Amino acid sequence: MDKPIYLLPVLGCAAMMGLMMLMMRGNHSGHHAVQPQPDPHTQEEIAMLRAELATLRAEQDRANDSVERAGRD
Repeated sequence: MDKPIYLLPVLGCAAMMGLMMLMMRGNHSGHHAVQPQPDPHTQEEIAMLRAELATLRAEQDRANDSVERAGRD
């Protein structure tokens, strides 16, 4: 009679884990919806920011090149 009592926590834990997995599966079923497209104004703003970033990177590269040339002289 003592041996089955020791198995109860193990079986209870396994059963609870199984129930939790089933509950989690049900909660995640609606997360695969299609993402809405951003409005055109946002797309234009992103394009402007990317262009500005490219300009700033080019200026930084030119500044780094001039510092390297000055260090060599």
